[in-house]
Amino acid sequence: MTHHQYRTITINGIPHTEKALNLLTKAYSSEIAVAGWEKKLFGFIGEWLSEEPIIEIQTSGSTGKPGIITVEKDKMVQSALRTGKYLQLSEGDKALLALPVSFIAGKMMVVRSFVLGLDLIPVNPTSNPLADLEQPIDFAALTPMQLFYGLASEKGKQAIDTIQKLIIGGGEINFQLQNKIESLKADVWHTYGMAETLTHVAMKKLNGETRSEHFKALPDVEFSNDSRGCLEITAKWLSDQKIVTNDLVELHDDNSFDFVGRFDNIINTGGIKISPELVEAKLSEIFQEHSVIIGLPDEALGQKIVLVIEGTQQPESYYFEKMQMAKLEKFEMPKEIKFLYQFPVTESGKVIRHLVREHILNQ
Repeated sequence: MTHHQYRTITINGIPHTEKALNLLTKAYSSEIAVAGWEKKLFGFIGEWLSEEPIIEIQTSGSTGKPGIITVEKDKMVQSALRTGKYLQLSEGDKALLALPVSFIAGKMMVVRSFVLGLDLIPVNPTSNPLADLEQPIDFAALTPMQLFYGLASEKGKQAIDTIQKLIIGGGEINFQLQNKIESLKADVWHTYGMAETLTHVAMKKLNGETRSEHFKALPDVEFSNDSRGCLEITAKWLSDQKIVTNDLVELHDDNSFDFVGRFDNIINTGGIKISPELVEAKLSEIFQEHSVIIGLPDEALGQKIVLVIEGTQQPESYYFEKMQMAKLEKFEMPKEIKFLYQFPVTESGKVIRHLVREHILNQ
């Protein structure tokens, strides 16, 4: 199946032909009063309808340095079909677009609506896009930050309760957010993927009777490890070659794994390699505060583990006492605590670790 077969889409309950979409694309691009996010949406729809077989997308650096790559529209179709099969999405299902179409996750929500015949419900992709949601939703994709802010208000909670199937991607899910997810009415999955895989190639069910402890492959996807212990993805519909990532995983079989952390985040302290993501997961069970683990130069250890807490400075003794309650190994225990008023984050809310480290080094 090719992208040329998918030229019509339903938006807010209104079916649009290819001709109507081309007219709307031109109108939205020239209309001054139109919101920027709507211009970008119809700009991408125009890009999808063009005869060009490829589009350009921004990568996050999961398989190398961040940059621009080109992907084939036909492969985006294949990805959409597999998501539809995995989640059992049906024609006419209302699909919430709450992610910016500047990035692959937002683009793929639009493509899924074209390919699967979903009814696309676009909203302003803010940190709390659920604030003005007035209708039930069958399928939605949010970042952890958007879900966190949505659950922070009563209106947001009510909106989330109307969602049937919810996928969460773009960042890690901490202990506190996981606890809140377990009580949601929606079926919720944490997704694993990247721009190079046209969003997710694996999902982990976070609640309900079918909850899973591991990420499980989408149809026609297999996993392996390279010599570093990083994930390799085999998906013939995506690439003839294995897609090699920088993500350390614990492989259970060729269809499931646990995420351990980023290879490039590893801290070597006294000859022991520490994944900061694993330490952070343990600390998130104890701390309400947003925190990250970084490695700083140390004469004896090479690198020492440092806990950086977001917010105003507090007595360190309080945090060291709390850390005794966490299930940390001796070599995982931070040697120092630092404070940063506000963490630098990506658009999806993921902490930019190297900038945190730079800020602390410059303090």
